[in-house]
Amino acid sequence: MGYKDVYDSWKADPDAFWMEAARAIDWDTPPSQALFDRGDHMYEWFADGMVNTCWNAVDRHVEAGRGEQTAIIYDSPITHTKREISFVELRNRVAMLAGALRAKGVEKGDRVIIYMPMIPEALEAMLACARLGAVHSVVFGGFAAHELAVRIDDATPKAIIAASCGMEPGRVVHYKPLLDNAIEQATHKPDFCVIFQREQEVAKLIPGRDYNWHGFQYGVQPADCVPVEGNHPAYILYTSGTTGQPKGVVRHTGGHLVALNWSMKNIYNVDPGDVFWAASDVGWVVGHSYICYGPLIHGNTTIVFEGKPVGTPDAGTFWRVISEHKVRSFFTAPTAFRAVKREDPKGGFIAKYDLTDLRAVFLAGERADPATIEWAQEHLKVPVIDHWWQTETGWSIAANPLGIEELPVKLGSPTVPMPGYDVQILDEAGHPLPDGELGAIAVKLPLPPGTLPTLWNAEGRFQKSYLDHFPGYYETGDAGMKDAEGYLYIMARTDDVINVAGHRLSTGAMEEVLASHADVAECAVIGVTDDLKGQLPLGFLCLNAGCNRPHDVIVKESVALVRQQIGPVAAFKLACVVDRLPKTRSGKILRATMVKIADSETFKMPATIDDPGILEEISQALRGLGYAK
Repeated sequence: MGYKDVYDSWKADPDAFWMEAARAIDWDTPPSQALFDRGDHMYEWFADGMVNTCWNAVDRHVEAGRGEQTAIIYDSPITHTKREISFVELRNRVAMLAGALRAKGVEKGDRVIIYMPMIPEALEAMLACARLGAVHSVVFGGFAAHELAVRIDDATPKAIIAASCGMEPGRVVHYKPLLDNAIEQATHKPDFCVIFQREQEVAKLIPGRDYNWHGFQYGVQPADCVPVEGNHPAYILYTSGTTGQPKGVVRHTGGHLVALNWSMKNIYNVDPGDVFWAASDVGWVVGHSYICYGPLIHGNTTIVFEGKPVGTPDAGTFWRVISEHKVRSFFTAPTAFRAVKREDPKGGFIAKYDLTDLRAVFLAGERADPATIEWAQEHLKVPVIDHWWQTETGWSIAANPLGIEELPVKLGSPTVPMPGYDVQILDEAGHPLPDGELGAIAVKLPLPPGTLPTLWNAEGRFQKSYLDHFPGYYETGDAGMKDAEGYLYIMARTDDVINVAGHRLSTGAMEEVLASHADVAECAVIGVTDDLKGQLPLGFLCLNAGCNRPHDVIVKESVALVRQQIGPVAAFKLACVVDRLPKTRSGKILRATMVKIADSETFKMPATIDDPGILEEISQALRGLGYAK
């Protein structure tokens, strides 16, 4: 069956389609049906089945005789450490940790916050919670104390599992003082904390509250897997909200298992035993879905990488890891590739490594500009696939399903909707728009398995944030269009569509043009307030390493490129060269913050910002153009 056959078979009988996919999961009690309609546009999947995530991710592979297969490869160029953990070793470690948590009172339904860096123990903590039916909430390691406190108060965890520190190139990030400060600030207090002491920094433990990871497990009985309902929350993952109060995205157990397992073969085209690498962090949704759960559920070897695309030690680190560990399918963010391309524009490092095992590269997290995809295709000689999804959905809304059929790549498009997603382009009134017209991207309800059924303790906010604007649809918050062949184009977040003298224009389309300039490594376009035209586009350009041409010449050429390819209607005249762009730790450019700075509005420092110092550099550049007064 080709893509169209598979998609049509889902559309013809969604229940039968997902019940068939559910047969690949080990159920304690199989579900009687796939979809449960709870009314008021609220849905659940496989709600009456009984199942355990940890069993499906770990134990069943041991029982099937594959216990000696490597489950996790840990590769840390920052600490010069490499090690491998087999499925049988992983089962034993997770069962002991779960037994120790249970001995301290953690039970099904209790919340546990995990605050750890990219080390295998972070995955072990997640799986130990899943083993008990406890609901974990991973908070990005090194997150500010106030933001961690907000999450402690929202999730009300019985326990917190943390590491003593995280490692960044050239510095140690002190986790324990941040954790202590957060618990002090929070109204809710956890019963206890478990601290994994790293060699690079041993943290001071508070007697009676804090336990050493290893000592805490001494002499306990290993825990068996606890079956939970299909609609039992597997985890809560906080994503930033517009109000400053984070939104706790809930993931139900049954749908999560079925969707991730289905995606590993059908989208990423890996078979059990293949090595799969998602270069992300466990603090993000990619880390949950495709470092921890997806690969392990499907029986793949997953890589836990503690490093950066450049600087650990150089722009060849991705290719070293792929070559050394025989990676079949590689997933990263476009921003990581842009960083590599900026340091190594001619791809010199790629030629140094044997990448014959690599079959495909997947990009997600933000729009993949055609220039970056073309660079990767040219140097890697494998399909480079842009695909589109969100924290809320947990897996691809649109992708090129390599395990079903490799569809032609259209630059700038994440290809086509996956089964379960009926994607529509709507105008402001909620009416479908014709092909080629820019509008709001929405998904007809119900959403497929694995997506968010609600927000933690905030059903009203869930309705308001996602369902109220377009009744009967999930509002993605992205803007884009479809072409005649059903390919989707994600042009911008809805608030990145700017109105220039009555013309609705996508800043993403302008970024595509700017990124095609030979000297531009990375760029961002924002809309600034203009008395005459309402809004005007303003571009920020980061140049390739070694570029020594005059900045004003590059700016002039960039302005001319936009005029030539989009037309005078874009009114693109303002641009400046900057060293770097403000980003979240997952690589998303903080465009909304940049707009507020340009328009001289007050703004809240984004909790997820990678380096707050960059904002002052952006302010200076804007002042040079007459903004940010």
